[in-house]
Amino acid sequence: MRPGYDESPLNPVPPVIWALVLPMIAFEAYFGLGQLGFIGGGQPGAGMALRQIMAERTAYVPEFVLRLWEMGIFTLDQSWRILTYPFVHLSITHALFVIVFTLALGNLIAHHFRAWAVIALFFGSAVGGALIYTLVAGLMPQVRFQPLIGGYPAVYGFVGAFTFLLWTRLGQENANRLRAFTLIGLLLAFQLVFGILFQDGSLTWIAEIAGFGCGFLLSFVLVPGGITRVMRQIRQR
Repeated sequence: MRPGYDESPLNPVPPVIWALVLPMIAFEAYFGLGQLGFIGGGQPGAGMALRQIMAERTAYVPEFVLRLWEMGIFTLDQSWRILTYPFVHLSITHALFVIVFTLALGNLIAHHFRAWAVIALFFGSAVGGALIYTLVAGLMPQVRFQPLIGGYPAVYGFVGAFTFLLWTRLGQENANRLRAFTLIGLLLAFQLVFGILFQDGSLTWIAEIAGFGCGFLLSFVLVPGGITRVMRQIRQR
């Protein structure tokens, strides 16, 4: 066989990205087996009940966090929700979109960030998005903020990291850096149209946009050499 013709036409996905995606796939397989009646009491259609139970156990609920904050209570037995909510989804379609975006964007950024930095981007965006979502909920007590469930805030963090890479490259080329924000602009436009058509009234987009901002800002530190550069700038000041 001629050299180069035995290579895969698809770029292999780095192990760190599979490590983030496999729990999502495992949950969907669990719900699928329940839907087929293999688990969950052997009743066909049990997958919906299993999904609902798991969503209730892993979702991040900003109102609950705000109540604990008002009472001055900090509890570890619920704090893990801020880390688990990205891995369980409301439907298989919801999960598929998150998995595809995580694989595609993760594959792009994993070539520019170390494995630990990719994990930090994923969870940093999920946690940051949830905390900012909670802050906004605290400032608007008259509005109901839905629990966070699903990996979109973390995916938007990957969009932020990808935007950072484009922003950096365009700066090196002395091109218009605003072009780097085209992808997030398209996503926001799609989200606006979707919200108008279906009128779901969900405010979880706040966490998603916050996740984008966290991913973009974290990239300044997490990119190779970023910590050294930031510390050097701090010392100069």
